[in-house]
Amino acid sequence: MFRKFAVILAALASVTLAGCGYNTLQSQDEGIKASWSEVLNQYQRRADLVPNLVNTVKGYAAQEEKVLTEVTQARASVAGIKATPELINDPEAFAKFQAAQNQLSGALSRLLVVAENYPNLKSDALFRDLQSQLEGTENRITVARNRYIKTVQEYNTTVRQFPTNLTAMIFGHKVKPNFAVADEAAVSAPPKVDFNKAPAPAPEKKSDAGSGASVAAAGDLLKQGY
Repeated sequence: MFRKFAVILAALASVTLAGCGYNTLQSQDEGIKASWSEVLNQYQRRADLVPNLVNTVKGYAAQEEKVLTEVTQARASVAGIKATPELINDPEAFAKFQAAQNQLSGALSRLLVVAENYPNLKSDALFRDLQSQLEGTENRITVARNRYIKTVQEYNTTVRQFPTNLTAMIFGHKVKPNFAVADEAAVSAPPKVDFNKAPAPAPEKKSDAGSGASVAAAGDLLKQGY
């Protein structure tokens, strides 16, 4: 009798938990972990390319020490952050991780711009291969980040909306930090175009009045016998 009652109670509990969003929260949480692992995988792939890329550029453009140092230091900053699964539950740590990755992205962009000034470097087969791998990895990073953003949005919506927010509160589920656009304020600001600005005045032409006066004076002198 007791066993039968326990089975019925377990069945009721299962239905209740499913109806209040518990299973949805668990499923979405696992989705976030999977998408986060893919983000880390692609970021690591990019970091692994940096040493060879720096050494190749250095072989042709050793004088670009500042840019090469920036890339190396940015990679070191990325490597210094422990990207554990728990990081996605810590907004402050997540923000530092994102800042470090953005710093590396900027440094790599500047490095590739510098490379444009060295034709021999651009024609180097190893450099072209590394550049191609880097471009492919950046695309994969974008895809992985977008997937992570979407899964986190779905999870955060479930955590915050009623009645699943009650279940989230009971079992300790909180909203997770998400990626944001780097320099969002600058990106969102529209370019300023002022069509009312008065055009610059045209340069004044030199007057010929002075030369005309000189000619007239010379004529008067001739008339007077000079």
